[in-house]
Amino acid sequence: MQWLPNLLTLSRIFAVPLLVALLWPAEQGHEWRIGYLIAFGLYCLMGITDYFDGYLARAQGTVSKMGIFLDPIADKIMVGAVVLMLCSTRDIYDWHIIAALVILLREIAVSGLREFLAGLRVSVPVSRLAKWKTTCQLVALGALILGGGVPYWPFVHIVGVVTLWLAAILTAITGWDYLRVGLKHMDA
Repeated sequence: MQWLPNLLTLSRIFAVPLLVALLWPAEQGHEWRIGYLIAFGLYCLMGITDYFDGYLARAQGTVSKMGIFLDPIADKIMVGAVVLMLCSTRDIYDWHIIAALVILLREIAVSGLREFLAGLRVSVPVSRLAKWKTTCQLVALGALILGGGVPYWPFVHIVGVVTLWLAAILTAITGWDYLRVGLKHMDA
């Protein structure tokens, strides 16, 4: 069972192309409610595996270097792919693209910063605020996917947009926190 957490993480990575394929017809301009609903189910399943891979690894005492490496990559691949597809399908549109861009830029910048700091053997623990940021991101993207499947419930899309902006604000704050730590370790 020591391999199960890493298998769950890998399943999230391998599920991303399927998630994109389910949203693709909508990107092509087709009305595709069933695809959105299936994508929402898959997205929820991916979120559940994200929770359980970490939970199982800690509960079993089998936290591995591979898991520590793969888990944030799986998260970033999923968030990046979903944000890009939702922009492409125009579920994220107009000024809301700025919130999506803030999220994407922070994910890339923090990944680079973590890699730089790891080379210096400096660990940057995930803050409680960063966990709230991740929760808001997951809720926002899930609501925006679900909103495409149930357009007759416009409040679902509104929840997605509001939490997307909340996630963007938390993203900027936590990104700044990570940058401040990183700047202390950079040469002037």
